[in-house]
Amino acid sequence: MYNAVKEIFSNIKLLISLVKREISLKYKGSIGGSAWAILMPLCMLVIYTFVFSHIFKAKWGTQGYDAPKSEFALILFIGIIAYNFFSECITRSPTIITSNPNYVKKVVFPLGILPIVYVLSAFFNMVLTIFIWLVGYIVIYGMPHLTLLYLPLVILPLLIFSLGTSYLLASLGTYIRDINQLTGLIATALMFLSPIFYPISAIPEAFRTIMQINPLTPAVEEMRSVMYFGNSISWELFLRSLLISVVFFILSFVFYSKTKKGFADVL
Repeated sequence: MYNAVKEIFSNIKLLISLVKREISLKYKGSIGGSAWAILMPLCMLVIYTFVFSHIFKAKWGTQGYDAPKSEFALILFIGIIAYNFFSECITRSPTIITSNPNYVKKVVFPLGILPIVYVLSAFFNMVLTIFIWLVGYIVIYGMPHLTLLYLPLVILPLLIFSLGTSYLLASLGTYIRDINQLTGLIATALMFLSPIFYPISAIPEAFRTIMQINPLTPAVEEMRSVMYFGNSISWELFLRSLLISVVFFILSFVFYSKTKKGFADVL
């Protein structure tokens, strides 16, 4: 952890520059530009809301089928925000090293910041979509709950875990190119195995323990709790998620540090 933090702050200007470059390159040449960071989640929201609320007649909580579609859309959107962030991290991470051979072959370049660049780029999109959700909530219901202030704490474990995942997959993807194919499958599975389209209470008791293994589960549930339902943060769940995320990040960073010595040889 100390080495990771030291490498970040000793190259903070380079890190900021690369993050800006990554964000601009993602939408460079497109007519919509950076607006696609907002349009894509909104399009997904419209599609999912129509399919699950109109075709499957899905309901949320105790309000049944007559629950307002706006409520269903806002609740669903929170799950989509968390999923899109984590999904982007795991699908892009395996090619971080292979898509930047010029950086890898430079002896003086700090390879430890490359996964951070991609994660912060995805996090930027996440912040934009949270802002869009907040605007929608204000228009429909008025001022949000004060528990929204807990949101940075709720997101923190997911951010750290995503960074650890990025380090792990970046290293594995350099040596095992099949990882890039597997992450697409995992991302699709996570969409339906996470409480995005349904609350965790809808899962049978016997399977809830398995669902809790999914790193998206506590993040989505807590984000909904503080953003929409106005409930306080679950400190026990937060501390447990934070501990797991930090330990996973440290192990992943150590693995990345040990294996990055051979990146140039593989490329």
